[in-house]
Amino acid sequence: MDRKNKGIEGEAIAKRYYEKLGYEILESGYRFGRAEIDLIVLEKEQLLIFIEVKNRSRTDYGDPETFVSESQQSRIKEAAEDYIFGINWNKDIRFDIVCVDAKGKIEIFEDAF
Repeated sequence: MDRKNKGIEGEAIAKRYYEKLGYEILESGYRFGRAEIDLIVLEKEQLLIFIEVKNRSRTDYGDPETFVSESQQSRIKEAAEDYIFGINWNKDIRFDIVCVDAKGKIEIFEDAF
């Protein structure tokens, strides 16, 4: 499976996970300029969560959550700000990293940045 398809599959796994927990999926692949937010979900109409999904078939080069650079975090925050203003959101937000391994196992890093 190529890198793009791995990313799509990882995002689908994360999406199903959040749906199973009862979160409302608002956006998938939200783009703003050069930034993309993999998932935007809503928890009980009180918390807006911006999610970066990372896939890794191996951890030889480090854990997936360490591969969200400061510049990528900045771009995600900028896109989140655009989204927040676009829907006039005035409640809490959070940025999560979801790691999906080769077997589809998920690890969530809440409030990661």
